[in-house]
Amino acid sequence: MDGKIAHILFEDECSIRDYQAIMKSWFPKGRQRLIKTYGTHKSVRLMGILNYETGIVHVDEAEEFNAEVFLSFLEKVLSWYPEGEIVMVLDNSKVHHAALLNAFLEANPRLTFLFLPPYSPKLNLIEGLWGWLKDTCINNVFFDKFYKVRTCIRKFVSLVNSHPEETIDRLCIRL
Repeated sequence: MDGKIAHILFEDECSIRDYQAIMKSWFPKGRQRLIKTYGTHKSVRLMGILNYETGIVHVDEAEEFNAEVFLSFLEKVLSWYPEGEIVMVLDNSKVHHAALLNAFLEANPRLTFLFLPPYSPKLNLIEGLWGWLKDTCINNVFFDKFYKVRTCIRKFVSLVNSHPEETIDRLCIRL
C-alpha cells in the first residue's frame, strides 16, 4: 500500500438467536426471573462493518454464512465506499480465506484484508458492537414473534448510526 488509506473498516459476523438469555439482572434470592422462549433455534445472521474514523456501521442480514454470501457483502462494501483505499480488519474465519475471493480481490485492488492474530476478538472493534446490540435489545427480552427480533436489530443499527460520535467513543477510542 502507498499510505493513502481512505477507510479502515472492522468486519465480523454475528448470530442472534431467538432464545434470549438473562444477563446482568437483579432479582430476589430464590426467585429468578424467567424469560419465555419458543425454542425454534432460528437465528438472524449478521455481517457488519464498523468504520473506524466515522463510527458509521453497516449491517447486512443473511440466511447463512459462506464464501458466496461474504463475497456479496464485499460487493456492497465497495458500493458503500466507492472511492479510496479500504483496509478491512477481520478474523481468520475460513470464509475470509476462501479461494472464491481471490479473483474478486485481484479485480478490486483498493480493498485489502488485514487479518488479526488467531483468537484475538478483543482486537476486532466490531465485536463490541455485537455485545452492545445484545445488551441493548436482546438480553432479558422475549420477542413473541421472530420478525420482532429483526426489527429490534434494525432499529438498533439505525440508532447507532444516528449518533456516530457515541459509537466512536464506545468502540474505537480504546485502540
